[in-house]
Amino acid sequence: MATRLRTPEQLLAYQPLKALLDAKAGAPVHAAAPGDSVYQALQRMSEHGIGFLVVLDGGDLAGVVSERDYARKVVLRDRASKDTPVRDIMTTKVVTVTPDRTIPQCIALMHEHGIRHLPVVEGRKVIGVLSVRDLLRAVVEHHERCIRDLEVERMTMLNPNVSSY
Repeated sequence: MATRLRTPEQLLAYQPLKALLDAKAGAPVHAAAPGDSVYQALQRMSEHGIGFLVVLDGGDLAGVVSERDYARKVVLRDRASKDTPVRDIMTTKVVTVTPDRTIPQCIALMHEHGIRHLPVVEGRKVIGVLSVRDLLRAVVEHHERCIRDLEVERMTMLNPNVSSY
């Protein structure tokens, strides 16, 4: 029983970004409000072992805040984290993507903007956050799958009477 050979586009295609988000379905989007103190935001980050929060105002994306923002905009300016609201240090010009983007497009955007986290939005609603680590894991898994698939394709071409699956 011969197997139909797949095109290079089929063999090399990345999984859709939506599939990557679905795989993270158990990972909630951690957030702060603009009026929260920086101290509260840091506590939330510490509780969840993360270094980044989206800032939501009434459920809409208002900005993002990271440990880097804290270090540069609170510590180095000798401000008090308990007295400083998140709105004073958050980044408001947020680079985001929609679920229809591809993994390579996300990596390129993160590289271009020098960011490590990428909120995924539908409208102004955040449906997920991708980290450099998430995308790196997806690329490695993609390459491993490509290698396996190419090996199967090669074996199928060399011996067309063998079923690949």
